[in-house]
Amino acid sequence: MSSGQLIVLTGPSGVGKGTLVRSLLARHNELYLSISATTRPPRRGEVDGKDYYFVTRSKFEEMIYQGELLEWAEYANNCYGTPRFDVEEKINSGTKVLLEIDVVGARNIKQTFPDALRIFVLPPSLEELERRLRRRGKDSQEAIACRLERAKEELTAIEEFNHTIINKDLNQALQKFESLIFAV
Repeated sequence: MSSGQLIVLTGPSGVGKGTLVRSLLARHNELYLSISATTRPPRRGEVDGKDYYFVTRSKFEEMIYQGELLEWAEYANNCYGTPRFDVEEKINSGTKVLLEIDVVGARNIKQTFPDALRIFVLPPSLEELERRLRRRGKDSQEAIACRLERAKEELTAIEEFNHTIINKDLNQALQKFESLIFAV
């Protein structure tokens, strides 16, 4: 049996992490995408147990206390974290597990899984990142400004990661992502 691996994909909001992950999963059903727990309410169309595990703040705090999370972070007054059990079980059974998480969480994973493959996704430019955030149409002007400020801070962390991918062209970025994961 092949050994499992933890693969962490991070980068600023709007950089295209989700698109890269969805594209990769469509091509490789042998990969497992970890589902995060969050205290934020579901957005329209999101399904509990598929998009996130939606939990109360008290339940999330209990998960922290019980050591049930590999990492967690608070962002915009909501908590997000990676449940430990599923990830460890999948890795132990030989599966490659993907985590699509923020930079704070990715830094924390380095403590719990130092051998994880850690990949940072970069935008082609801050101007392009701003265009992408505006095109999504999900955030207020204030939220976009906050995301851009946070992105500037997060971009200073790229040296902490094993690899970087510049997401200028989706097909090229996906090809690099695949080659990093499946390199022999």
